[in-house]
Amino acid sequence: MRFIFKTSYEQDIRLAKHGGHVFWYSALVLFMMAAPWLLPEYWLAQLTFVLIYGIVGLGLMLLAGFTGQFSLGHAAFVGVGAYAQGILTNAGVPFPLAMVGSALLAAVVGVVVGLPALRLKGIYLGIATLAFGFIVEEGFARWESVTGGNAGLHVKAPGLFGWHIESGNGFYFICLVTAVLATLAILNLLRTATGRAFVAIRDSEISAQSMGIHLARYKTLSFALSAALAGIGGALYAHKMRFLSPDQFSILQSIDLLLMVVIGGLGSVHGAFLGAIFLIAMPQIISMIKDYLPDAIGQAPGLQSVVYGSVLIAFVLFEPLGLYGRWLKIRAWFQMFPFYRQGMFRRQKSFQKSDRLK
Repeated sequence: MRFIFKTSYEQDIRLAKHGGHVFWYSALVLFMMAAPWLLPEYWLAQLTFVLIYGIVGLGLMLLAGFTGQFSLGHAAFVGVGAYAQGILTNAGVPFPLAMVGSALLAAVVGVVVGLPALRLKGIYLGIATLAFGFIVEEGFARWESVTGGNAGLHVKAPGLFGWHIESGNGFYFICLVTAVLATLAILNLLRTATGRAFVAIRDSEISAQSMGIHLARYKTLSFALSAALAGIGGALYAHKMRFLSPDQFSILQSIDLLLMVVIGGLGSVHGAFLGAIFLIAMPQIISMIKDYLPDAIGQAPGLQSVVYGSVLIAFVLFEPLGLYGRWLKIRAWFQMFPFYRQGMFRRQKSFQKSDRLK
């Protein structure tokens, strides 16, 4: 006799919780696959950048959103992956092997950064990663025999099974497949004991340690996995740009990446891609509306930084869960309509009497 168990446990191990998720995610995948024939070349290029930054955002989300370890030098990992990909590709290494090598090298660098930072947290960890970002950027500029220095490095087109991908459509599908695989990998990782350990460390290091979680091991692993995803995103970025220079991986880029995951929604996989959409779309929106602003404002050199800072402050004050948190509230409103009450989703203010248990 064969027993078939269909309990709540079976629902817990499924990525899609119900049929609605299957339908909408399938529709999204179909749209993404049809995008090269639906969108103009320019918008397809922007969508490709969204996928690339989404992969990098997944790595930073794993580190900051799920492990609670903030990084202000994450662009350095992207740069390591990008330069490794460019150097290996120019040397004749096949595209898949070069990408694997870029991810592994970035992971090794992540371990090197993660080990000294084990005893740091909060602002001190941010300062340490910030210093690391400056060191790597300066290394890219000074190591001229390998990286080309400030003169830059030209990157060949990716080759796959003897086929050189010169068109934007072909490279878009490579980015799409890579983003889907990276998303599935992160979703499955978060459901394992390792993923639960990451979340436990984020919530309370003392409580996690009391439950037998090895803080040093899991923090270092989080840095390595986050750096590996950043390296993969950097490898794709190198082929998309076809030219690399040290100023592309500066501290400003690291701040943009952190801004991306905070506005997208810390602690959510969706937030990585929502933040990537924000990061790519906001410069386009600013360029469209600045012509309608007074010259003193529209032509100001720091307009984009002011807008980014204002948006970040607004989200921290009024929507700390980011764009994904706002979407959850909108979805709940429609689900409860017409029984929605005013102020139901208003943010509740709380006062923490002691920081000892954080």
